[in-house]
Amino acid sequence: MTDFAAIDFETANAERSSVCSVGIVIVRDNEIVDTFYSLIQPEPNYYSYMCQRVHGLGHSDTDDAPLFPNVWAQVEPLIEGLPLVAHNKTFDEGCLRAVFRTYGMDYTGYVFFDTLWASRLAFPRLSNHRLETVAGMCGYDLTNHHHALADAEACAWIAREIL
Repeated sequence: MTDFAAIDFETANAERSSVCSVGIVIVRDNEIVDTFYSLIQPEPNYYSYMCQRVHGLGHSDTDDAPLFPNVWAQVEPLIEGLPLVAHNKTFDEGCLRAVFRTYGMDYTGYVFFDTLWASRLAFPRLSNHRLETVAGMCGYDLTNHHHALADAEACAWIAREIL
């Protein structure tokens, strides 16, 4: 696979619809050609201690951020016709489906591929298959883990190597 969009969401709380940031990396002919990052006002709009601790985002970051439909209007043209790639697609695809449902948007059935699953096949002896570990194995130093764009970049590196 040489053309795809790597995607990563961060959430404000345990609700999958509570996306508070998104990172997208566009890959064409196996080269990164574009990136997109946005903060998003989450729905429901509250932050759990655990999520804040993981990614460091809170109300002061997202109170003035756009709602998801406005952000997705910018994303949609970037990813048109591309499969989506995520590390643990169950989470990111679940977020996308949930936030579409929350805002009454028509989910068009995006095709997702999973670098977590693929990394387990490609590197069966790896001590773990967490994003930062697999990214390092593929030559990407993930120093800003849990920033949606950094995580999407790491996913793109992994996908270019093993998908």
